[in-house]
Parts: sequence; structure tokens; C-alpha cells
Amino acid sequence: MAGYVRKKRQLKAEINVVPYIDVMLVLLIIFMVTSPFVTQGVEVDLPKTESAKPASDIAGDSDASFIIVEVDKQGNLGVSVNDQDMVRGLSMNEVITRVKAERSISPKSPVAVGGDQQTSYADIVLVLDQLNKAGIEKVGLLTDIKENG
Repeated sequence: MAGYVRKKRQLKAEINVVPYIDVMLVLLIIFMVTSPFVTQGVEVDLPKTESAKPASDIAGDSDASFIIVEVDKQGNLGVSVNDQDMVRGLSMNEVITRVKAERSISPKSPVAVGGDQQTSYADIVLVLDQLNKAGIEKVGLLTDIKENG
């Protein structure tokens, strides 16, 4: 009588890497989609003056942060706190919200508005007016220091 021999199945001790590859591809896609937003920046060419003071002199209090609102040539707005990366492409309401949030943390934080040399005067005045309406009364203007020579 011929019988058959039943083979035992052996367990394979392998790690299934397919889910890890799926996760890595999703992360790669997310990185590729969001990276252009992070690296976009607009160079603002500030007007020059001889009587400009450094921001550190204006801030005075070491605990106070320095808030900068920038307007580029096209009227696009951006906000930076303590020389951190400028967050660009904000609406006026987002700028006001960010400035007020920073001022609620540090009420003595000076606020300055900077505009490119080719920025419309009306755009700068609009930002100053909206900041004033939001209760931020003392706002400075950013300039570069004119070099003698």
C-alpha cells in the first residue's frame, strides 16, 4: 500500500516590507507637493536711509519678539517673528491674526512694516491702517541702512 507522506508547512520568518514601501511613497508624495510652498520666497529690496536704527535697538527688551510684516511688489503679504523664516502668501486677516497672537504672548513686541522699493505706497498704507484698526498703534517702517561712500 502506497501511502502519501504529508509535508509539514514551515513558517517563513520574513518581514513583509510592502506596507513600509507604501508609507514611504505616500510620505515622498507629500514632501514633493509641500516643498515648493516652503521654498518660495520673494526678495524685498528695502529703501535705504542714513538714520535707520537696527531692530535690536528698537526691540530693547530681550523678552520681546520683533514682528515684521512685509509687502512685496505685487502686494503679497508675509509675517516673520524674530528673524524666523517669512511666512508668505497670507491674507490681511491672517496677518492681523498672527500679529495679534504674537502681541498677546509678548505685548511689548515692536511691529514693523517693510515694503519693496517698488511696492505701491497704497499697499503700505493699507497694512498700516489695518494694523491700527486691530489695535496695534505703534508700527515702524523697515529700511536698509545707506552706506557712506
